[in-house]
Amino acid sequence: MRFLEALRSAFRIGDLRRRIFFTLWMFVVFRIGVYVPVPGVDSRAIADLVAEGTLFGLLDLFSGGALSAFSVFAMSITPYINASIIMQLLTVVIPRLEQLAKEGEEGRKKITQYTRYATVGLAMVQAFGMSVGLRHAVVNPTFFGLSLIALTLTAGTVFLMWLGEQITEKGIGNGISLIIFAGIVSRAPQGLATMWAYLTAGVLNIFNVAILISIGLAAIAAVILVQEGQRRVPVQYAKRVKGRRMYGGQTTHIPVRINSAGVIPVIFSTSVLAFPATIAQFIPHPWAQAVAGALGFRSALYVTLNVMLIVFFTYFYTAITFNPQNVANDLKKWGGFIPGLRPGRPTAEHLDRILYRITLIGAIFLAFVAAVMPTMVARISGVNIYFGGTALIIAVGVALETMKQIEVHLIMRHYQGFMR
Repeated sequence: MRFLEALRSAFRIGDLRRRIFFTLWMFVVFRIGVYVPVPGVDSRAIADLVAEGTLFGLLDLFSGGALSAFSVFAMSITPYINASIIMQLLTVVIPRLEQLAKEGEEGRKKITQYTRYATVGLAMVQAFGMSVGLRHAVVNPTFFGLSLIALTLTAGTVFLMWLGEQITEKGIGNGISLIIFAGIVSRAPQGLATMWAYLTAGVLNIFNVAILISIGLAAIAAVILVQEGQRRVPVQYAKRVKGRRMYGGQTTHIPVRINSAGVIPVIFSTSVLAFPATIAQFIPHPWAQAVAGALGFRSALYVTLNVMLIVFFTYFYTAITFNPQNVANDLKKWGGFIPGLRPGRPTAEHLDRILYRITLIGAIFLAFVAAVMPTMVARISGVNIYFGGTALIIAVGVALETMKQIEVHLIMRHYQGFMR
């Protein structure tokens, strides 16, 4: 009842109501585009390839079924994610980009513009590679026909990038994450229908289904617990007397989250692994085919690399979003200190030590749920599930972040929020 009351309060606010409806309308546009086919391609051959259980299943999951239908959104938003990864890495390496990142809004706009250019370039490469690799399904496999398909796929990715930016600006939540979320959630009814078909056909039994439901509920609870868990570092502000008034003296805390990076490491990792494996599948060379086979999503190499990349991107993204030295300097500037520690360098080292340890827990959890758990569940239950951990983390994480943004809008207008 409290949730329904908060939902009604959200729709009473004009600006928030417009943002919610705008986001929903963008979802409708996205789902319509999933069913707009690319001209000159036999979509049934593509659907058969996806059904074989190759790495195309991940791209099809993120695209909400657009790849199996080979629509204009077949590549989904993957090139934009890869471009964002490259730009964030270059921001640390190239001083000019690092300076732009520190220049505030104008600098971020410039970096966003560079990311768009990189997205177009990566999308062109990936689209042309897909069109060449899938030329057996192309009606007219000439250079002109393949180029037309590549341009159509690139245009679809660029449109999705624009759609995500519009959701971020005029809607609720991060647009790119919400597009991936919409694609994942849209596959849920089909997954339930498939499970029901297996159950009625005798392939599955009630015991298998009960195991899957129990593991799913436990995983959702664990994801929420880790996503919301935090270490509260106590902070004391010194008392200052100005005139006849006394300022400061209160006690507060710095929230250090177990998983400060959210779902970004999982998206980054799966996108990085999907890109070379997908390109390798299209190259008719023994070495390329060996790479594609080695990076199959059930292979030991894929699971190992996925775990390593998730841990790396968790630490990398956390280091970008939370800088202990900057936090220590701000505390010193405003007269704050951690009890028992001197301001400045000792405080920064203490925060860095806490961040390193607590991030390790979040990174290991993300790696386990996204990379290890699907294989374990498949062996325990006897059901060959498709990237369940990755989809679960992304869906739950994006839902939590979106609810928090709605919560902020409600609290700013003196309404009771969702979380209370």
